[in-house]
Formats: sequence, structure tokens, C-alpha cells
Amino acid sequence: MHIHAVPNRGSSPTILLRESYREGSKVRKRTLANLSGLSASQIESIRGALRGDVLRPVAQAFEITRSQAHGHVQAVALAMQRLGFASLLASKPCRERDLVQAMVASRIVCPATKLATTRLWHTSTLAQEFGVQEATEDDLYAAMDWLLAAQDRIQKKLAARHLTDDALVLYDLSSSYFEGSHCPLAKLGYSRDGKRGTLQVNYGLLTDARGCPVAISVHPGNTSDSTTFLPQVQRLREEFGIGRMVMVGDRGMISQKAIDEMSKDADVAWITALRSASIRTLVEQRHLQLGLFDERNLLEISSPDFPGERLVACRNPELAKLRAHTRDDLLLATEKNLEKIKVRVDAGKLVGEDKIGVAAGKVVNQYKVAKHFELFITDSSFTFTRLADNIAAEAALDGLYIIRTSVTAQRMDAATCVRAYKSLTQVERAFLSIKTIDLKVRPIHHRLEDRVRAHIFLCMLAYYVEWQMREVWRELMFADEDQAAKLTRDQVAPAKRSDTALRKARSRTLEDGSPTHSFQTLMKDLATIVCNTCRTPTSAGDAPSFEITTMPSDKQRRALELIGEIKV
Repeated sequence: MHIHAVPNRGSSPTILLRESYREGSKVRKRTLANLSGLSASQIESIRGALRGDVLRPVAQAFEITRSQAHGHVQAVALAMQRLGFASLLASKPCRERDLVQAMVASRIVCPATKLATTRLWHTSTLAQEFGVQEATEDDLYAAMDWLLAAQDRIQKKLAARHLTDDALVLYDLSSSYFEGSHCPLAKLGYSRDGKRGTLQVNYGLLTDARGCPVAISVHPGNTSDSTTFLPQVQRLREEFGIGRMVMVGDRGMISQKAIDEMSKDADVAWITALRSASIRTLVEQRHLQLGLFDERNLLEISSPDFPGERLVACRNPELAKLRAHTRDDLLLATEKNLEKIKVRVDAGKLVGEDKIGVAAGKVVNQYKVAKHFELFITDSSFTFTRLADNIAAEAALDGLYIIRTSVTAQRMDAATCVRAYKSLTQVERAFLSIKTIDLKVRPIHHRLEDRVRAHIFLCMLAYYVEWQMREVWRELMFADEDQAAKLTRDQVAPAKRSDTALRKARSRTLEDGSPTHSFQTLMKDLATIVCNTCRTPTSAGDAPSFEITTMPSDKQRRALELIGEIKV
């Protein structure tokens, strides 16, 4: 007997169970059964039985002794291979290099403390992939010390890869809070985490124009933004060998002192923005006439207060509406709280000019609107009123911002200067990923200063790999795929996503109907590719083992293929 598949035009083939027999000198066939209604696995089982195979349930054929998540580790390892990450760390193989690679990969796959890392990476194929199965927490600390000693060399390699002469360099500063109080870097300062009263550490990130990280520096938590800027310029010139550059920093980063210092070097240009007080002065001195914005949203002006500099004034109507709405809400909330104080004073529950003043001061300063109110306080009375002129004067500047730069018009037009300043959002996205969403640099548990520096550098390297993965995975994620279109969009108007990105966001599906992913959910989906260690059941339990890896789905296969498109 045998199984015969009969082609069926336009439909699935007919599967027949047939046998051969002789009729005289001729061999003939007859059909015993039509098996078309059976599943492919059932038909294959019948075919095996006809061959004489011994059939038994799969569960009895072999047993799974261990399952480890593999797909997400495979994606990160492939990305690191494409980036030449090992040679970036050290030109020759060594134990420390393997451990650092494993820690970077672990930071992307499952960020945790160093002790937890040595436990968690055995739940996946990560430890096996990087050959660190026997590593202990102390081994990781030793590798961090090795990494810190190599930081300057590694960052020089990154700068050589991603920063060219006449490069546009983005720089910004952020902070993270400590668990503990013994690290010399742990200081009280302006908390960007919203953790008032907690000790923190500051760190500044240098990236290229796309937001790809190049270098990171660590500072005590009470270091002001502006004091960290000039050392970065010096580093770019002296350590990284960048001859000409354009530094981009926000209005709190590039101080007048830094501008005066950079003006001495013709090869160092900069782009920043004016503070609100300076904008108001320009309007009052009529160097900037608001009526000019009736027909356009961008114009170049000059002022004797900023000799040799270009000022690019922008007016964003949507931003103006948002700020007006926000101000109205804050004024109403403040009035509501001031009214509560007035009720207490009128009822005699709050008496004394000093006590009333303290209570009212807390209220008007809560939302930073004290300049918009006039308070009338005596020992037994309290009234308040809005300062309409002050509010109107501030409202006139809503949606207005001015880019300040030393870059010449021949080198960069006004619109490009605005786009360059707005590209600082790329650094903000980097901080968001490093601090919260993916890599979770905080809270910091290390006590030694060098370990804190190494920990933050390790997180930057992890973001470097993740950034590259995000770039090639754009088509699978909610991200905007058409990055070149940004150069043709209105540089002043609010940023808008492409139609394709909006469609993905609304439908939450791709064109093929499969789900649209974030970076985190795509990594979790890849983690369902599992490496199973199997063996044949024996009474002695000494059967040799073998590994079977889950077959990837079409989406998973595409994600791994895209990793192969990463270019250094």
C-alpha cells in the first residue's frame, strides 16, 4: 500500500490510499480510501506506518529538559556583530570584553542590578551567547573597572565613526537619583526626575545630528548645566580631533561666558535660543516687530545687543494657543486657592499681615504666576486682583521664540538653523530611553564614584546598540519611516508625523495586517523564539541532549533580517 497525491487543478490535491496488484502480466492499482479529509500530520503518520516506522506519541519520543528565551538575545547579538561592537571595546579578545558585551546586551534585554543580572541572563541564552555562564557579580564589577579605563579610547572610536569635520553636535544634560548617600558624586541639585530632596548625579550626552550617542560625561549632582558645556567643546577639539563644528545646546546650556570663549575660535560655531527676558527686550526696543508675523512665521533680525550674531525669530500659532490655555488654567487655579485664603481671613481664622503674606506667597509661587497678581494685605484683611497689563504683555509673546547663532548664512540658512536647534529633542529621547523606558539607569545603587561613572557609560553603550536597532526597525514600529521628509516640512509649525505613521498609530496594524510594535513589545515578541534542550527518555537518564529552536514567524524573521541592514 502507498499514499498517492492526485493533482487537482485550482484546488488542493486529492490524497488516496492505494495498493498495487497483478492481473496477469500487468500491474494495476486500486483505491482503498480517500484521505483528503485528514490533516497533513495524520497523513504523514500513515505514510510512516506504511514504511514500517515505529510510531509513538511525540511526548514519549523525547523530553524537554530546559527552555530559554532566545530571539531577543539573537537580535541584540546580531546588532552588536553588525556594529563591530567587540572591536569597538577592544581590538583583542579578553574576558573583560565578553563580560561588558554581556552586560550591554543584558541592559537592553532585561535591565537590572549587577547581582540580578547574573541571575536573569541564565533565563535566556544570553550567558551562553557571550560565554559568561560562570560569571559572578564580582566579575562584573571588575569588568566595569576595565570599561571605565577604556572609556576615552572607546569614545574616540565612536567619534571617528559618527562625527566628521564641520559636524553638527548636540549636547544636553540630565540627572538621575541615588539610592544611598555615600557616593562623592551624590549631591543635591535641580532634579530632572522630579525627586526633590534626593541626592543625584548629573551626566551630559554628546550625539551626532541624528541623536546617535558618541560620548557621555558624569558630574556631581549640584553641577550647573552651563559649566559642563565648554569642557565638551574642548574635548571635541583636543581628544576627538574635530576641526570645525557647530555646537547645539539649549538656552540654559550655552551661557554668555561660553559664547565669548567660543567667539575666539573661528572654527567653533554654536546654535542656541534666547531667554524670554531677552525676547521681551527686543520687542520693547522695536528690533522685533510682531506685526511682521502676520504673513510669515520666520524672519531674521539683528540687534546691537548681539553683535556679529544672527537672530532667527519664529512664531508658532499652535504653541501660542497652548501657552495661553495653560496660563489661563494656572491663573484660575491660583485664584481658587487665593480665594480660600481670603475666606479664612474674613472668618478670622488667619490673622496677621506676616502670616497672611506667607500663605498667599506660597499660593502665587506654586504655579509661578506671582507677577500676574497684586496682593493687598493687612492684619485683618486680604484681597487680590489680576494685573491685566502684565498678562497682556506676556500673551503678546506667546508662541514666539528666537534662535541665536554664530553660524553664517552661507554655511546654514535660517530654516536649517531652526531645524538644528529642534534636533535637541533627539537627545531628550535618548535620556527618556536611558532613564525610564528601556535601559533604566536609575535608581543608582553604586557607592564608588568610578562604578557610577562606569554604570552610566555602560547604559550609554547599550543605548548606542538600541538606537541602531530602532533605526532599522522603523517599518515594524510606530516610528515615522520617512526621515528625509522632515527636511521639507515647515520648520516652525508643530512637528507632524507622516501619513503612514499616523495610519499605523490609528489602526495599530501594518499594511499586512500584523500588529504594529513598540521597541519593547517587539523585543518581547522575539523572546518567544525559544531554544529548547531535549533528550530521548531513558531509564538511566544519560541520553545525549540536543537543541531545537522555535521556528520564527514572518514578523520575527523580518525583524532579524532588518538587523542585518545595520551599517556602521
